[in-house]
Amino acid sequence: MSTSGIDWTAVRFTTSSYSGSDQGNCVELGTAASTVGVRDSKLGTTGPVLEFAEVSFRIFLDATKADSFDIRG
Repeated sequence: MSTSGIDWTAVRFTTSSYSGSDQGNCVELGTAASTVGVRDSKLGTTGPVLEFAEVSFRIFLDATKADSFDIRG
């Protein structure tokens, strides 16, 4: 059981179209009750799910798209 009480095995997850055809090295996203779940596609429903508040995940995605994380320097 997750800390939010969400049954992630009942949630539909999607994989990015950028993942390629083998879908082996990617993450999947699912949403439920204003929460975003992130899991490893290789583990499917048996693996752990990281939970993020939907608004926090949106801020992270926007910052990523804006290249706000300078990890090169």
